Amino acid sequence: MPDKMSDETLDPKASSLAEEQSEEPKLENVRIVLVNTSDCRNIGSAARAMKTMGLSQLILVDPKEMPNGQAQAMAAGATDVLAGAKVVGTLEEAINDCGLVVGTSARSRTLPWPMLEPRGCGEKLIDEVSNFPVALVFGRESSGLTNEELQLCHFHVQIPANPEYSSLNLAMAVQTLSYEVRTSYLIAQEKAKEKAADDEYPIVEETERLYQHFEDALLATGFIVPSHPGLVMTKLRRLFNRARPDVKEVKMLRGMLASVERAAKK
Repeated sequence: MPDKMSDETLDPKASSLAEEQSEEPKLENVRIVLVNTSDCRNIGSAARAMKTMGLSQLILVDPKEMPNGQAQAMAAGATDVLAGAKVVGTLEEAINDCGLVVGTSARSRTLPWPMLEPRGCGEKLIDEVSNFPVALVFGRESSGLTNEELQLCHFHVQIPANPEYSSLNLAMAVQTLSYEVRTSYLIAQEKAKEKAADDEYPIVEETERLYQHFEDALLATGFIVPSHPGLVMTKLRRLFNRARPDVKEVKMLRGMLASVERAAKK
């Protein structure tokens, strides 16, 4: 059964998530908040949808029916997400330490509000999730979120379903938006890996090997006169110190030089 959320859990001063800042996005900082859900089976299905996308933080706001055996059956292999769900009385309690909150809206409201598409919603949540907890809020099965609840959100997101049949159940909506969150998370991870690889610079020993390889290859082609190699190599050193090639670029240059040496020996 879900546990009641303690005040300490939602206290931003006590939260380790708020204290530990990191540039790497963390899916455990993404909260799925279900407001006043009427059927506990929908909670179980939502938990399953979350786990398939790597999300685990589920918060239930004043559910009409607490999760039971039926919810566990619908959760299938995601009973851990269901068991770890936190229960609070109000939406404010669920989001008071979040830096970004996006509310789902199935229809246009009389009060204009900044809107996001599902893809943009995933991107924005992942852009900010390394700084603080973020929340994606879903309303009641029959009526969604109230205007007052939507006004607690920084942005609204609407799934552009078929206007002739736009009926999405709660679990479908959670699955769709959780997928967009995961897609953006994977893209951010890949970019972080690429950046880390680009920023990996060779140690002095490796650059010295590169310079020696340059000298050997240029001697083999006759570009450097054996009796006066110094000037060319000094200028090459200055060039590469200015460009500061990373590890991958050094490997590429040495591959090119090896090819030049093989051609020179033919």
